[in-house]
Amino acid sequence: MKQLAIFLCALLFSILSISQTKQAPETPSPIIFIYDASGSMWGQIKGKTKMEIASTVLSNSINDFAENQKIGLVAYGHRKKGDCRDVEILLPINNTSKNKVATAVKSIKPLGMTPLAYSASTVIDQLRKSKEKATIVLITDGIESCDGNICDVIKAAKAEGIDFKLHIVGFGLKKGETQQLECAAKAGDGNYYDAADASGLGDAMTEVASETVDKPKGNHGIYATMNGQPIDALVHAYKAGTKNKAGGTRTYRDTSYVYLPQETYDLEIRPLENSKVAPIFIKGVKTSNEKKTYSIVSFDGGKFLIKTTNNDAGWDTTVNVKDENGKNVGGGRTYGQSKEIELNAGTYSIVIKAIKLNGLQNKITLKNQVITGGETTAVDYNFESGTLEILPKGGGKLIDCTVNVIEVNSRTSVGGGRSYDRGVKMNINPGTYQIKVKALRKTGFEGEKVATVTIKKGEDKKQEFQY
Repeated sequence: MKQLAIFLCALLFSILSISQTKQAPETPSPIIFIYDASGSMWGQIKGKTKMEIASTVLSNSINDFAENQKIGLVAYGHRKKGDCRDVEILLPINNTSKNKVATAVKSIKPLGMTPLAYSASTVIDQLRKSKEKATIVLITDGIESCDGNICDVIKAAKAEGIDFKLHIVGFGLKKGETQQLECAAKAGDGNYYDAADASGLGDAMTEVASETVDKPKGNHGIYATMNGQPIDALVHAYKAGTKNKAGGTRTYRDTSYVYLPQETYDLEIRPLENSKVAPIFIKGVKTSNEKKTYSIVSFDGGKFLIKTTNNDAGWDTTVNVKDENGKNVGGGRTYGQSKEIELNAGTYSIVIKAIKLNGLQNKITLKNQVITGGETTAVDYNFESGTLEILPKGGGKLIDCTVNVIEVNSRTSVGGGRSYDRGVKMNINPGTYQIKVKALRKTGFEGEKVATVTIKKGEDKKQEFQY
């Protein structure tokens, strides 16, 4: 059910992207599918043959293409057993009929070999003759079974100057079989997609639809690691400070590029290989139209080293660290010393509350504080204060009064209490305050007295009241 939800979300994003293409006056460049019809496509996944799954997904995917989208189709291994030249152009590069593609795919009967290099060469020959640029999508459930190296073919074509983007979808491949395919996709300025089942194949086809040769080349690279090893991660880019999606990509354990026009973005990077690890949010990433930029993300833990001071001297504070959802994930008390807090890599808010400090500036929230895996991030914050001593007197000695200190502009009470026979003394933020004292009846004195004082940083202020 979860995979279906992911697929539907991805499909909706693709449809929205493609619907924009439909409205565009430009004719999109051709997309050419190289379809696996080797004998192994009779293999089954969850009770359905891979041939049936691939045919259905491909037919459904092309329905969302622009009406003027040219769709070519090449198949291999469907006519003869053991023939490494069994590659056929079923539909030419200028075909615009989606029905013809669906009909052709459904009529294919898997039979023979897997000549990946020769299939790629056949398609590249079409581009060489037509002088068109195109997106090539190779769907295969196996590795090269003939004498060829598809990565070498793609590198040679690129060196020749032929303009294309190659995506490869590995359908049900085993671990360790994808090296040559990944090499070819990278050489072809495209991506390698690992599809384990129908949902994975659908996800890959959806992403392919938005990553055509017409899309500008990626200008921002993302590389994600965990415990020193590259991992597969999903990346979403948003215009800074909003939830307006600007692009996305998937790393597939390598540096993956996304095109983000020169601006400032917020990135969400979500690991796909460990669902228990929280995503990392990187704020304020600036891209450039002139050069490539990069974000290297580690999901290893890191540390905050938090130092809190008051008037530049160590000060006791409480610290609470909150994640992107506002959940407390760490904290403690500084006791006037530097406080070390270890957390997963990510972006956090840090709430610092000064102890024994009165006023309106005794609590601060520091937003967008980033921990990078394996590193220590220093966070320093300095409060400011003066001292205020309130001394109510009657008959030449200190008397017991209630005391209330009010910040003048906000009319907020920021401190007070009972003076007893010793007065009230407090550390307080710079500002202007109204002080109200009221003698208790037992003192033999009556009435409330009021005074206004201004406190400056580092100043010791005494305010006497005479009864």
